[in-house]
Amino acid sequence: MAEPLRKLFTVSEYYTMLEAGILHEDDRVELIEGEIWQMTPIGSPHAGGVNRLTALFAALPLSRRAILSVQNPVRLDDFSEPEPDFAVLRFRDDFYAGGHPTASDVLLLIEVADSSLEYDRDVKIGLYARHGIPEVWLHDVGHEAFIVHRSPSPQGYRDVRTIRRGARLAPLAFPDLVIELDEILGPSLNPKSKI
Repeated sequence: MAEPLRKLFTVSEYYTMLEAGILHEDDRVELIEGEIWQMTPIGSPHAGGVNRLTALFAALPLSRRAILSVQNPVRLDDFSEPEPDFAVLRFRDDFYAGGHPTASDVLLLIEVADSSLEYDRDVKIGLYARHGIPEVWLHDVGHEAFIVHRSPSPQGYRDVRTIRRGARLAPLAFPDLVIELDEILGPSLNPKSKI
């Protein structure tokens, strides 16, 4: 007996479900490799991490060098349109009003992971690598660390390292913009945190 096949949705079908009212604009879902994933609710540590990143990057000299995008879609292909927590995109005069950014528009993605750590690490990071996103930072809120992913390949990122308090970090696309990790992490919520 043949096993039933899963129905994978395209980005176009995904938007048709939105237009038909099957999905709603405030549903916390994203399309990953043809499957609709329900995202976890945003807790205070997660929201604070995104807010801190937004404030920090907004203060950097990126005007007309890049566009900051917070929790907005990135179209990777016909079957995947994730909504990363934070993206630094190539500058475009229309600010992407003419269409969502694609993988080639992304300079840096940052996922803030509190309750979503396994999903971000095990599902989304591999997807980003397969699509050639040059750099992804995974902010592990619970362990007060950033796992920096660089050098994408179809098998995953070849350069992965964990950065902790006291370290400095600069995006590959903007090596002149050195950031103190403590500025991104803010006051310690768990002074005894260790991975």
